[in-house]
Amino acid sequence: MTTETLPNATLPPPRPGPGWLPDPGTYGAAPDRCITELTARLGPFATMRRRLTPVDATLSVAPEPEDCVLSLELGGRVLRGRSLTFVSTAITPKDDGARLRMAGELALGDASVPAALPLRVVDRTADRLLVIGTLGVPYRALRRTTGFALPRTRPAARIRLLVAAEFTCLA
Repeated sequence: MTTETLPNATLPPPRPGPGWLPDPGTYGAAPDRCITELTARLGPFATMRRRLTPVDATLSVAPEPEDCVLSLELGGRVLRGRSLTFVSTAITPKDDGARLRMAGELALGDASVPAALPLRVVDRTADRLLVIGTLGVPYRALRRTTGFALPRTRPAARIRLLVAAEFTCLA
């Protein structure tokens, strides 16, 4: 019996992702590490403020920046059994990666409105991303498009969604 030594195949190094995001992969935010709050505003006044429950918060980082996606699915009593979702269509860095602008769609049920979620990066490592930001949409456009209605005792001109999340690698 003879032994034969086979050459080792060297694999190319993994393609790094964008420098302003963690390494490529799928990241999730645990419900206890994600805070979301819906606020109805009329001028400088907050007429209603309610916490939303994060059902799913996922960040998919790909080697190409245009393939990166942030997805949020939120539920809560104020939504009356429906789920509020935000899915980004583009992620753009600002201030050398200290801020991220997530352009996407804010949907309630089957209807959606275009929205932008600017995020401030609090901390970034190779396997973790901690962000905070607010998304604002006009209440009238949201109501007309999605059918989302507040009680008459809670007038609003704008709806603001606050998101604070710590995304960690799911692998």
